[in-house]
Amino acid sequence: MDDKMMMTDYMTSYDGETRQSIYEDVDNNLHENDNKLECAEIAIKEMEIKLLRKLDPSYLNTISMSELFETVYKSKMPLIEGLLYPGTYLFVGSPKIGKSFLMAQIAYHISMGIPLWNYSVRKGVVLYLALEDDYRRLQERSYRMFGTDGTDRLYFSISVAPLGNGLDEQLTGFMQEHPDTILIIVDTLKKIRESSSDRYSYASDYDIITRLKRFADNYSICMLIVHHTRKQYADDIFDMISGTNGLFGAADGAFLLQKEKRTSNSATLYVAGRDQQDQKLYLTRNIDKLVWELEKVETELWKEPPEPILELVAQFITRERPDWCGSPTALVAELGADVKPNVLTMKLNINAGRLFTEYKIHYTNTRCHDGRKVRLHLEE
Repeated sequence: MDDKMMMTDYMTSYDGETRQSIYEDVDNNLHENDNKLECAEIAIKEMEIKLLRKLDPSYLNTISMSELFETVYKSKMPLIEGLLYPGTYLFVGSPKIGKSFLMAQIAYHISMGIPLWNYSVRKGVVLYLALEDDYRRLQERSYRMFGTDGTDRLYFSISVAPLGNGLDEQLTGFMQEHPDTILIIVDTLKKIRESSSDRYSYASDYDIITRLKRFADNYSICMLIVHHTRKQYADDIFDMISGTNGLFGAADGAFLLQKEKRTSNSATLYVAGRDQQDQKLYLTRNIDKLVWELEKVETELWKEPPEPILELVAQFITRERPDWCGSPTALVAELGADVKPNVLTMKLNINAGRLFTEYKIHYTNTRCHDGRKVRLHLEE
């Protein structure tokens, strides 16, 4: 039997319903690819229009409240849940109070993915610029604190170039070599600061933190900068940060470690920031291991109330149905939600980060010629 007759017999062995199903699958795949192409074309055209408008020197870049709610922004995944987020943070305290030991502890826990006290941790590569130490001291300290259980996700350096005179390029090179980096610790700020006659001015303080923040934001990482407090007492604990208010003003937040007595093994850690609530933690130093242990937290962390829409999505997207794509109207029908399609997408746009953090469901919302398309995907 020749190939043509074999193919004819093979095709005729299918009934008409089966062949129709095959053709429908092919058509659906082609239609879905066309939709993706249309969405990409629309996005490119919108970008071109915005770029052309921005070329006009008199153009003021603005966004309406409606556009704000229609946009899905990348959420900040915490490094330490409720405690440390992507951005630029100051970690301050008086000299020789134990800041570097806590820095080593944070670095190790994140690089290992081990919870810190009762806070869950996101695992990632950490770069620790221990600029007031040497490798012998780091070796001894690490062994005493963590034993021989090392990690290849934690990197140390004891000497770098100043900021604006080589450090930027060094950090960029490290990020290119280690793209999984999520935390860079600078210990201390003074060691990377350029010598300048106006180094204590508000403008200078604000500028140096802004430059570090720009780098951290570009790579969506956390930059933790160790600094000192001044001797004078202040009613606001964060006014004790050495230098001007420009340092704290430009940072995303700050941690302040304080002891009532230098000889005491107890300390208080104050936390303030844009992405986490103010906290007050009471710590005790373990004399044998040199690690800080959590005794108690003065304020319980505020938890967001349940969002019914997210719960409906979590019930709809499961392991048995990990992917879905369709219009907002179709999604309203699938969820059985008593809400308008545009309100549904606005709620999901605003809570996209929370949807992934709590339920591991990715959400995207794109606009095509035939309307908006919502995609939901469960990450295993």
